[in-house]
Amino acid sequence: MLQIAVKVSGIAAGAFSEDGQLIGLVYGLTGFKHGALHHWSHMLAVDGTYRDHGIGRALKMYQRRELEKLGVSSMSWTYDPLVARNAHLNLINLGAQVVEYERDVYGEDSHSLTDSIIGSDRFVVDWHFGKPDLCHTVEASFDEDSPILNTTAGVEEKTPSSRPYDPAVDNSVRIEIPQDIQFLKLIDPDRARRIRADTRDLFERFLERGFRVRAFALAPDGNRAWYTLSNDETKGKGE
Repeated sequence: MLQIAVKVSGIAAGAFSEDGQLIGLVYGLTGFKHGALHHWSHMLAVDGTYRDHGIGRALKMYQRRELEKLGVSSMSWTYDPLVARNAHLNLINLGAQVVEYERDVYGEDSHSLTDSIIGSDRFVVDWHFGKPDLCHTVEASFDEDSPILNTTAGVEEKTPSSRPYDPAVDNSVRIEIPQDIQFLKLIDPDRARRIRADTRDLFERFLERGFRVRAFALAPDGNRAWYTLSNDETKGKGE
């Protein structure tokens, strides 16, 4: 399938160590969306030993350059909203935009270690090449004032204070996630399930109201991260 995909303008590429070991890969298919050429990136993976070295971003940029040669100007893919590492790569480093929230893309009982316990909910993101006029996601300041709608802290932990959300005046809100959901699944699976349920409800509710993910930030304490969602048209209108 990888060989055939490449023959019809798909992408299958790897990153290799100096001794020829495969340490990362990217794979996707090219087709049409709304009548225009479009690429769906199905998989991006980097060997755990080589993470945080820019390999994932390098693979995505290679993918983009190859697609631009074909006249493709946009790409979509999915990622788990609770994985802060992937959120930072996709939204901040690459500038992709969240366009949809989908429940259990790979089923509720996925055998994947990534999706075990919490299911396979995903954000769908679009990445448009060479269009600076589009509102790309930015890195938020950790001390911004918009209210935080939820907490990822356990009962034994102190919850950072946040002013209550007022729909009559607030056109910007934050949804909190842990910085390492995989570790949290190991030490407190019930809390991980609760965070999935809480964030699922909030993302779906606010996206349906016309809010969009505008920013993402990692808290300096190393434990939390959050998305900023905003909708300029809601200010002063209530719900």
